[in-house]
Amino acid sequence: MLTVLMGQMTDPTEPRLTADDVRLRLGAVPERAVGEWLYAGLRAAIAGGEFPAGARLPSSRTLAGGLGVARGTVTAAEDRLVDEGMLRSAPRAGLLVTPPLTSRPGPDPVTSRRAPSSPGTPDPALFPRAGWSRAFREAVADLGAADLGYPDPQGLPGLRTALAEQLRLSRGVRTDPDSIVVVSGVAQGFSLIATMLGRGAVLAMEDPGSAGSIELFRRLGLRLAPVPVDQRGIVVDRIDPLARAVVVTPAHQYPLGVPLAPDRRRELVDWAAAGDRLVVEDDYDAELRYDRSPVPAIQGLAPDRVLLAGSVSKTLSPALRLGWLVAPPALVGKLVDGKRFADLGCSVPEQATLAAFLRSGAYSRHTRRARIRYGERRALLLQALADLGCERPVLGVAAGLHLVIELDSAAGERRALADLAAAGAPQRVAVQPLSAGSFGADRFGLVVGTARLTVDTAAMVAAAVSAR
Repeated sequence: MLTVLMGQMTDPTEPRLTADDVRLRLGAVPERAVGEWLYAGLRAAIAGGEFPAGARLPSSRTLAGGLGVARGTVTAAEDRLVDEGMLRSAPRAGLLVTPPLTSRPGPDPVTSRRAPSSPGTPDPALFPRAGWSRAFREAVADLGAADLGYPDPQGLPGLRTALAEQLRLSRGVRTDPDSIVVVSGVAQGFSLIATMLGRGAVLAMEDPGSAGSIELFRRLGLRLAPVPVDQRGIVVDRIDPLARAVVVTPAHQYPLGVPLAPDRRRELVDWAAAGDRLVVEDDYDAELRYDRSPVPAIQGLAPDRVLLAGSVSKTLSPALRLGWLVAPPALVGKLVDGKRFADLGCSVPEQATLAAFLRSGAYSRHTRRARIRYGERRALLLQALADLGCERPVLGVAAGLHLVIELDSAAGERRALADLAAAGAPQRVAVQPLSAGSFGADRFGLVVGTARLTVDTAAMVAAAVSAR
């Protein structure tokens, strides 16, 4: 097999790929999404060992000419693979294939209890491995001996300083390092908030909302009060008067995908101020807007009434388990105490790495690249629906890692999910029923993860909903 792919190799210790080798492996160039096709094909060949470790790719000019595509398309795909560590740049040698992780020896497989992929999960292949590795080496080298004891439960001061600046610039947040608490993702942040509110407290939540967040708060003993969401976001005047706090996703509501309207943002702040209540702003998908700049955080309107929760789980990776709470000053002490008793603090080397990644500008550059990729993949599903003449409503603005295709009934929702299961889609695309996050409202449809969509999987989803 390799002899076919590699062609004539003059030096067996340094195999050279030709444009013909790549074309043979990837097949015909598609009419749409050429960049995604090239990237996915090269990645699969490397991960599968078909392009062996040490193999040298042809120059971008040669490869572009051999495939009949733009040179920029080739360099963009190669840059992504370098960032992921699948290719490496060698002086005077061009780009070389690195050993695939799947080929490295390891322990016998054991049962995995990791959470199933949700529609809001990013593509792990986009994680900037090379840039993160550089930041890690630099950050750890700069840590002093005192930094390697038990961490400050509030978070590494350098990271809190970097986050305060990043959030000010990208989200319009009004804060300082002393008001930030570093947490192990938004899930832990919610747990700390629930503990602070106390068992039995009434917490208002969007309906429909995140099934995972609903289950978390229920398990922690809070009484949940659903609040309807329409095309302008949460209906503020329907919040239960007994609620001490409300959790909202105003930048990109999960799952309906609508941003909170400007007048309702002000209503929400007024609601909090009128009764000494708390707005918990889940900054969900806030930096992943594709058609315009992201809307600023509500926190900037009322820092003393709004607690902002965010993380790098969507922009970088949920595996990092790094997030933050930007809290009103009066609540910081309680949250830090909760964090101390929960786990003593987050990993210092990882915190230092994120701080370096933010300060260097690498985080902003990666986020800009990710917006382009995710916007393209979202467009694949919209195009697939249009190609089939599907007239099902698609909810939400051009943002985030999911979209919702509305269906008429619970039966239609079940049949669409069954069709996708029969086609083998669950292993390739994350889909959940819209009803799973509902407190009882008659809303049905598919919540479709778009982060890893391809032309094929987009067609699968479009066919399933078009048949309903």
